[in-house]
Amino acid sequence: MRKVKVLTSREAVQIVKDGDVLVTGGFVGSCAPETLSCALEKRFIETNHPQNITLFHAAGQGDSKGKGSDHYAHEGLLKRVVAGHYNLAPKIGKLINENKIEAYNLPQGTISQLFRDIAGKRIGTITHVGLNTFVDPRISGGKLNEKTKEDLVKLINIEGEEKLLYKSIPVNVCFLRGSFADEYGNVSLEKEIATLEDTSIAQACKNNGGKVIVQVEKVVEAGSLDPRLIKIPGIYVDAVVISTPEEHEQSFECPFNPAVTGEMRIPLNSVEKAPLNERKIIARRAAMELKKDTVVNLGIGIPEVISLVANEEGIGEYMTLTVEAGPIGGIPQGCTAFGASINPEAIIDQPYQFDFYDGGGVDIAFLGLAQVDEHGNLNVSKFGPRIAGCGGFINITQNAKKVLFCGTFTAGGLKVVTGDGKLEIKQEGKAKKFIKDVEQITFSGDYARRMDQQVMYITERAVFELRKDGLYLTEIAPGIDLKKDVLDLMDFKPKMDGVPRLMNGRIFYDKLMGLRE
Repeated sequence: MRKVKVLTSREAVQIVKDGDVLVTGGFVGSCAPETLSCALEKRFIETNHPQNITLFHAAGQGDSKGKGSDHYAHEGLLKRVVAGHYNLAPKIGKLINENKIEAYNLPQGTISQLFRDIAGKRIGTITHVGLNTFVDPRISGGKLNEKTKEDLVKLINIEGEEKLLYKSIPVNVCFLRGSFADEYGNVSLEKEIATLEDTSIAQACKNNGGKVIVQVEKVVEAGSLDPRLIKIPGIYVDAVVISTPEEHEQSFECPFNPAVTGEMRIPLNSVEKAPLNERKIIARRAAMELKKDTVVNLGIGIPEVISLVANEEGIGEYMTLTVEAGPIGGIPQGCTAFGASINPEAIIDQPYQFDFYDGGGVDIAFLGLAQVDEHGNLNVSKFGPRIAGCGGFINITQNAKKVLFCGTFTAGGLKVVTGDGKLEIKQEGKAKKFIKDVEQITFSGDYARRMDQQVMYITERAVFELRKDGLYLTEIAPGIDLKKDVLDLMDFKPKMDGVPRLMNGRIFYDKLMGLRE
């Protein structure tokens, strides 16, 4: 067997040529090949090369402060970006808004699955995911600006059913990250928060004649790694780069935590409780929908608090919480560590997690709430000049048996007072969330109704349900004025079955609700 090349980061990034398609691994602030991304950025600044590359990745990558995919945010360096999420890469978002680069936003899970199809030299990924959303070519096909012309998504009909074809994209180079590599290039990922789609990316790159470059913590003796831990076999790897600790954080600005890798377990009573505020109120009302023996997905933002509430109430073991990155079980983490779970029962590859999601394996999903319209459509992906991206939102929300969207009723400066069994609005948010028409359809209410999906929208002061004939206001918080605090702050009139009932008063006291009982 040949020994793998061990290159400096400066040497490794010379492999990237003008016009290449470059795939980067990573999930939010984790599993990022930061050493390689930094080196390629430095090369471009010094030499003005490579030029006109296509950056291709599934999950959002970055910290909103220049790390991750924002290293590539240079005019001339980028020609095109195809990604699942952009919120953590504001510099790339700026280039998109200024029409400086071509850009597509496609469902994160579908991109992760697409890497497998690229590896197998298939025409692309065929799925129902994305129908009737902004990814549907009848709406925008995932294109994010006027500069973007090529159709990467095609509407097709198979056996009388509408499907979307996400076309394969040949890959020239990939930057991945592992924990250790042996002398033959076999790479393990045991210190990472998840294995993501690294195997599929490496296969896609190799089978297209591309170069696979992997950043690792260190190179060890051949045969010293457990073969069951190898996720990127040496036959795929062209070179490894030994990183520095500063550019190999488990998650950006987070110390290494062995409790998210399965190396150790920590007592759940050591997890901090969330303070009683509008976020916890929403999480508490959402937690009331949890049932025993259910499979649950939690999105980023307020849904993260639901796991804390479930743990605090002693019902965490009643359901299995999952995260799209691959962890199953445990307590999902937030911020730049989103994607990880404390005390996971299992960690599988991200494409397989999304296979399970797409097939309806999730019993109940809790996702964020940004904009809602009278049709029950939801937008979490684009707000004026800010391009957030859909992430795994479309895969999850289109396919979970029950979906709960969780967010504050208004945005921008909302302040509330609670703790005595009722809710008082001390300062109203500046922006309405319940509007006539959403700016971009990330979740289709019409599609949900056709699929007979259960859908709820939970805020700190009101709860809504999507029914066959429209959006219904079903609950309001104690202490809230229906007209002043709810209806007058909506751009449409929701349907109601008489006067909405009151939300459970236990939600608004700063003590346990007794959900276990």
